[in-house]
Amino acid sequence: MKRVLLLALLALALPMMAWGSSSIDISNAGGTITGNLAGLSLSGSVLFKYGSVVGSNLGSVSFTTGAVVSGDLKMGTTVFAPGGTFIITGNGTNGVPNGVIFKGTFTSAEWDLTTLADGTHVYTLKGGLVDSMGRVAGTAQLSVNTGMGFFSGSVGLSSGDTTLSVPEPGTLGLLGTGLVGIAGVMRRKFRIG
Repeated sequence: MKRVLLLALLALALPMMAWGSSSIDISNAGGTITGNLAGLSLSGSVLFKYGSVVGSNLGSVSFTTGAVVSGDLKMGTTVFAPGGTFIITGNGTNGVPNGVIFKGTFTSAEWDLTTLADGTHVYTLKGGLVDSMGRVAGTAQLSVNTGMGFFSGSVGLSSGDTTLSVPEPGTLGLLGTGLVGIAGVMRRKFRIG
């Protein structure tokens, strides 16, 4: 009986370890960020780095944030409501997956303004991401340079960096072992009872 209980506890604990600590870095550039009180959106941005693969066009990155909760898009220090979308799509080039690589939402997002010594304004959007199952999936940071002017509703994207947490193959093996263990315990229980 102790052995069955121990196996059951182990089998239940293994799925909690399904997300490992490994991550993949993704970079994009170009496209247009537009925004108002309903939030910010990015369209037309090209994916140029996926992990160790670098190319001129590996896919696309697009997003929408939640609505503005506080702050001012022109002056920065803006906080957005959770939600929106964040989508990374690969085109199958150089081993990058073809189709949607990641689809999730923002758990939080902030839009900040930094004024450089020469008077140039750089806006940065930083946000946490969750995948479609609600698991913490990574962070996104995108920057735009508006020169001496302020953000006025639309601007070209300078650069974007996203770090996604990815399940490790070894950890997925543990998940599979856990599921097999649960099935074995359940089968034995129903066979005996």
